[in-house]
Amino acid sequence: MARRTRSPKLETRTARLKLAIRKKPYSTPLAPGLILLYRRNKGPGAWSVRLTADGKDQVIRLATADDHAEADGRGVLDFWQAQDAARAKAAEHAGTAEPITIEKALAQYRADLETRGGDTANVQRVRAHLPADLLARTVSSLHAGELKRWRDGLAKRMAPASVNRTATCFKAALNLAADHDERIARRPWETGLQAIRGAERSRNVILDDATVRAIVAEAARPVPVREGLDGDERRKAEDEARRWADAFGLLVEVLAVTGARISQAARLEVQDIQSDRSDPRLMMPTSRKGKGVKQVLRRPVPIPATLALRLRRATGNRTADAPLLIKPGGGPWRKSDHARFFARTIKRLSDKAGQDAQRRGADRDGIATASAALQTVTIYALRHSNIVRQLLAGVPIRVVAAGHDTSVAMIERTYSRFIGDHSDTLARPALLDISKPEPGGSVVTLGKVDAA
Repeated sequence: MARRTRSPKLETRTARLKLAIRKKPYSTPLAPGLILLYRRNKGPGAWSVRLTADGKDQVIRLATADDHAEADGRGVLDFWQAQDAARAKAAEHAGTAEPITIEKALAQYRADLETRGGDTANVQRVRAHLPADLLARTVSSLHAGELKRWRDGLAKRMAPASVNRTATCFKAALNLAADHDERIARRPWETGLQAIRGAERSRNVILDDATVRAIVAEAARPVPVREGLDGDERRKAEDEARRWADAFGLLVEVLAVTGARISQAARLEVQDIQSDRSDPRLMMPTSRKGKGVKQVLRRPVPIPATLALRLRRATGNRTADAPLLIKPGGGPWRKSDHARFFARTIKRLSDKAGQDAQRRGADRDGIATASAALQTVTIYALRHSNIVRQLLAGVPIRVVAAGHDTSVAMIERTYSRFIGDHSDTLARPALLDISKPEPGGSVVTLGKVDAA
């Protein structure tokens, strides 16, 4: 790290405000070809930097001085921050390589994810929350303070866990840029984009088997066609509704039975069904989460024979490498295709629950409570519920983790309460109850043992 340069006349606002107001800036050399400039104005002063290379001078404004306002690390800088900004600006202009902008860093990160088989949606997750002026900034000019403010702004409209995921993707893009440009320092985002503590508390919705069955059945039920249609027009609309219900219902059943992520199920191929055996299964693709090159492996996941038969019938005459789960138009289900259909399914079930409560004579609050019980359910509740179902059924945690393409540590952290229930169930038969004598046994009195 470069040694800080002292300058008694510029270090403090008190010293600077004693200087004469003039057009010519006051200066402090920081390194050969690098001079920090301060211009004393009637109002707040201004910091600039003079860069000298190949006999040519270039003056670049940095920010306002903290003469009358507190430094914020971005628009208002104190003397020491101005030094750091000047050195960063010099690093940007060093050598022949053009300084990389955040926009370009995200584009490079996307290309890297595509090469490694990663999830390119991570790029859009970040880009959607970056204003145009920040996208145009160079990576080397970022400050920890402004990145922290950006992160805190996300926290006002997003769940803490979502903020952390977005910040992690942003840091990955910035780290990739730093990997290819030694002029870029990582400290601004290592400090400014630190994870929000406690954000990973489990908020998973766990559904009982009856509710899961109801969701699968409702997903496969066609949406009623609109009024006013008759004849061929009505039959065509009903046929379209049925085809969409069949396709979506099959997708939801696969997710409910396997506990797979929708991104995994969407990449299943016809050849991944192993239905010609006594124990049918799906060869489920691994997810694209994590670091490094993502080799698309497949792990066997058991499924009921009835589901295997429905999947086989649904494939028709498609080729072995064709997508297994497709929409009526023939295209594969994508990661975000399910949201509207699943929300509609949950809405219909919620309405039914409210109507059932009303028929039972519940008051207004009771009806509202019954109707709201399912409103927080997302399609990932099927995955969470499947994991917990297997844990409580006594399936070893390591087997559950492998079958759901996750780690034992993640399951222990996310489903600890249910693991406790599972452990209690396994350990209880081995409890020693002192108050009950062993069946058919007798009490033996131990004699005194003489010391050897």
